Amino acid sequence: MGVEVVKDGIDLGIVTTNGPAMLAFYRDVLGLRHEGDVNMEAAGIKVMHRLWFGSSLIKLVVPVHDPKAEAAPGGIPGATGYRYWTMTIKNLDEVMKDIEAAGHKIIRSRTEIRPGIVIGMVADPDGNWVEFIEAA
Repeated sequence: MGVEVVKDGIDLGIVTTNGPAMLAFYRDVLGLRHEGDVNMEAAGIKVMHRLWFGSSLIKLVVPVHDPKAEAAPGGIPGATGYRYWTMTIKNLDEVMKDIEAAGHKIIRSRTEIRPGIVIGMVADPDGNWVEFIEAA
C-alpha cells in the first residue's frame, strides 16, 4: 500500500544559518507568500520562516546551534542526495531577470532541454540549487 495523500503539496525544510538573506530571496525576490515565523527552541529551531509556493510549504529553518556540517556544494554534479528542487511557473524570463538583478547566481539561463520544456536554474544565498520549469 502506498501513501494516502491528504495535502496536495509538499513541505520542504531548508536548514540555514543565513536566515535574513534566505528569507529575502524566497519572499522578496521570488515572491513566495510569507505566512509568518515560528519559534521552536525546545525542538532546536531558533526560527522557522514559513513561505508558500502554491500548496507547498517552504520552511527556512534556522537552528539554535550551527549544524556540524554543510551540504556539499555543486548542485546536481556535486554529490548524491537531495541536490535541487523545482518550481513550475509561467514567467521564467521575468523571474530570471529579477534574480540576476538582485545579484544571485544563475546556474543555467533559459534552456530548452527537450521540445517544449524550458528551464532555468539558480542558486539561493546558501548555494542551494532551485530549478524553474516554464509552463503555460
